[in-house]
Amino acid sequence: MFAASEPVGRETLSRIVGKSCSIELLIDDIREELRGRPYDLIAIAGGWKHLTRPAYADATAWIIDDTGFPKKGRHSVGVARQYCGQLGKQDNCQVVVSLSIANKQASLPIAWRLYLPEPWVQNPELRHRAKIPDSIGFQTKPQIALDQVCAAVAAGTPAGVILADAGYGADGAFRSGLSELGLVYVVGVQPTLSVWRPGEEPLPPAPWKGTGRPPSLMRRSPDHKPLSAKALARELPADAWQSVTWREGTNEDLASRFAAMRVRPASRDHNLTRPRPEEWLLVEWPEGDAEPLKYWLSTLPAGRPLHDLVATAKLRWRIERDYRELKQELGLGHYEGRGWRGFHHHASLCIAAYGFLICEREAIPPSAPAGPQDGRKSSVSRRSRPCTPAHSTRAPCLGLDRHNASSDRRRTRPQLDPMSLLHQN
Repeated sequence: MFAASEPVGRETLSRIVGKSCSIELLIDDIREELRGRPYDLIAIAGGWKHLTRPAYADATAWIIDDTGFPKKGRHSVGVARQYCGQLGKQDNCQVVVSLSIANKQASLPIAWRLYLPEPWVQNPELRHRAKIPDSIGFQTKPQIALDQVCAAVAAGTPAGVILADAGYGADGAFRSGLSELGLVYVVGVQPTLSVWRPGEEPLPPAPWKGTGRPPSLMRRSPDHKPLSAKALARELPADAWQSVTWREGTNEDLASRFAAMRVRPASRDHNLTRPRPEEWLLVEWPEGDAEPLKYWLSTLPAGRPLHDLVATAKLRWRIERDYRELKQELGLGHYEGRGWRGFHHHASLCIAAYGFLICEREAIPPSAPAGPQDGRKSSVSRRSRPCTPAHSTRAPCLGLDRHNASSDRRRTRPQLDPMSLLHQN
């Protein structure tokens, strides 16, 4: 019932719950459960996470992203005119920041938090009407994401490489926070990011002249200064670019041209006493394009092969499928309430259903098989993969029957070899 992406008719509800049950009372109970029960949101959201932990014990990445929910009115909690990824433009919407755990076979959201624009935080009337907790203040999206990561670390969630787009990776405080937690990342950055050329760094502090406090800050000079990531990419020789295939697509392999180099981020480093550590700058420049397409910074170890850097960066696409399935098949976007608690309760139920489907393994087939770990052929057949690309606008539907109750008898189905992600210990 909660997983239906279309309204469930009363006749169907009657068949599910029995004619002796009052449908009106059932609906009232469900509404009260979503909006008013005083249980702890973190505990509810974490319960299914622990139940499915064996399924993602080999998680390779933590994916940070946000998604929008278009709205017509002005009273739903957090609604404002802001960028909506679902529409690809500025519009009236709610925006949620999420943290998911992932590997090559599946991904699962483990944290979910509504972003509140400043007018909502500062207006007492709006806060009271939506019952926003007093503890919730204004935070940027990267700040919300960093809090989610801190909570996941504290809960002992299996560690993975942090993946995020440039909306998060361009925030230097966000990247520094991840490093302070001991986590490595591959995050998108803007082409305007200031970096030093490979092998270069700021000038050391100026020599002390014998009076006053000795200089301690790094320096730049007119003939020794950083440049943008885009300018550096344009300087690279032709042999620096390599074609890399990172995943098998539906009709053809997914491939592009990439270059990677070790650089030092230069933003405000003239206010530091020592150079920043080197990081990977990964750049994608498709053949035939007039300029580079995407840029990433990564703290993965030096010596990492280019293919590994690319495959890790491109794993972030999985979150697009999560959002697609949660919204279209599990009703994530169909919450009609206006309050803070009900919004998050509804999301917790939808994500719990998604976790169940992942554990069922046949309900969400992988879009790419796991690579053989011991020389054996992968147990995932070609027929198990979706017949459409995993892009967010073309994700496959699951074909749920939303109008008839399930049969009392379980369907017989062939036994499949367990996939690495979905295997229950």
